[in-house]
Amino acid sequence: MTETSNDRASARAWQRMLSGRRLDLLDPSPSDVAIEDVAHGLARVARWNGQTVGTHAFSVAQHALVVEEILTALDPGTDRRWRLAALLHDAPEYVIGDLISPFKAAVGLDYKAFEIRLLKAIHVSVGLPPELPVAVTAAIKTADRIAAYFEATQLAGFSAGEADRYFGRPHALPPALAARLSTLSGLPTAEAQCAFLAAFRALSATAAT
Repeated sequence: MTETSNDRASARAWQRMLSGRRLDLLDPSPSDVAIEDVAHGLARVARWNGQTVGTHAFSVAQHALVVEEILTALDPGTDRRWRLAALLHDAPEYVIGDLISPFKAAVGLDYKAFEIRLLKAIHVSVGLPPELPVAVTAAIKTADRIAAYFEATQLAGFSAGEADRYFGRPHALPPALAARLSTLSGLPTAEAQCAFLAAFRALSATAAT
């Protein structure tokens, strides 16, 4: 049988995961999302396009852990569901990688639409609502910018002034957390993957009770 262009296009729309699942990249289904695939992928995607100091890349999995920690530190009463959402805020990158913001803008709305569809599927797969409350999204974004500030200054070679312009200077962080964030370093891949999975399991188990 001769392969048609439609057959090839259809084949290219699927991504086979190590779990054995096949994810439809254009129409992702929650049933095709496995957290083990997410953790595996995120632990192998480097933040800042890998342009960070240290022996190990600073992975998206490690960034996710930092964002969840910041969110919780800023509001210790945050519902565990929203802490889980913070951990998963960049989860689509297990498939699409971590594109820097200027390139995302250059790619355009189709990229963003795909990212949003995939994040909704991931949310549903773990029992979160497809769309988060506006206030929760804003809180996660604040934690994300704080994490980016420390990553930029401690790992990616930004001056404090440059990071201020791009991300804003963090305020109101507990001193102990600020001190830890000031000594960020990349974790080995396996360690980042295990830490991400452990955090996911702890948060999802508590959120379900």
